[in-house]
Amino acid sequence: MNRRRGIALLIVLWVLTILMVTVFSFAVMTRAETYGTFVFREDTEKRYLAEAGLERGILEILYASANRNRTVTLEGMGLWRSDGTPYTVDMGSGSCEVRIVDEAGKISLNGLTDATGIVLRNLLVLQGVGPEAADAIVDAVLDWKDSDDLHRLHGAESEYYQSLPKPYRPANADFRTLEELILVKGITPEILYGTEKAGGIFSSLTLHGRAGRVNINTAPREVLAALPGMEPGMADRIVEIRAQADILNIDDIKDILGAGYARMAAYADFAAAGAAKTFTVESTGYRDSRRRGYTVTATVTFGGPNMRPHEHRCLHYKSPAGIPQ
Repeated sequence: MNRRRGIALLIVLWVLTILMVTVFSFAVMTRAETYGTFVFREDTEKRYLAEAGLERGILEILYASANRNRTVTLEGMGLWRSDGTPYTVDMGSGSCEVRIVDEAGKISLNGLTDATGIVLRNLLVLQGVGPEAADAIVDAVLDWKDSDDLHRLHGAESEYYQSLPKPYRPANADFRTLEELILVKGITPEILYGTEKAGGIFSSLTLHGRAGRVNINTAPREVLAALPGMEPGMADRIVEIRAQADILNIDDIKDILGAGYARMAAYADFAAAGAAKTFTVESTGYRDSRRRGYTVTATVTFGGPNMRPHEHRCLHYKSPAGIPQ
């Protein structure tokens, strides 16, 4: 009888153990699913806040285009700048931070030539790439997009890419995306997307425009500093000046450039803010805190063929838009 009671007790203990494990597992699973649902709802809210900011950015571009020649600015009706300046929009249940960047203020990758390649070289050097490695990368970029198989002094053509463990061929055509740069000889994720110490070159490049010039009024500071004849202090001063009023010609900054005046003139454009046609709008939506947001970006063009001046077309859209590190 005692033996039977001992066996029964063991069975009860095992059943209780199994029930406890089952209940604990169910509780953990329920908690994980509840948390996942909460995060999904919060991310969805942030996404729609970011989308709203995107539409606000497009509206501000149209507003700036229609009012760029006005001489009087009413309080609260100022024009948004298209040089990446952040603007915060309060939306009651949340907020968003919107940046507008004129593509004409960036270095045109598809418009790059042997003559204008020095701007990309300088940008690479400013990001910490050695001068010799920067020369090699510029040559490789130009070889990647030209139509022949003759490589430049430090460049690379099909014979190099075919010799890799996983061979492929260069495009021998214009870049279709900026991410395509990662295939070019010498380009690493750290150079393209940046590290904790350097921001990378991704945000300073564009696929649009072929003039080989950058708009001084909207160029990021990194691009300004990469122009021949420019020094970091000069770039900071130009940013300060254009925040007050558009720079209309090179004479407005001639005194700042000094001896670098003649060298930079060939690479600079002075279109007024709001006169550009293609922009990238970046919008980040936030809920209660600004520690983690949801970012979307869109590249839009205005007034193209068969389009009215106020109409726009989306060339590229990315959601979420976090750049891989």
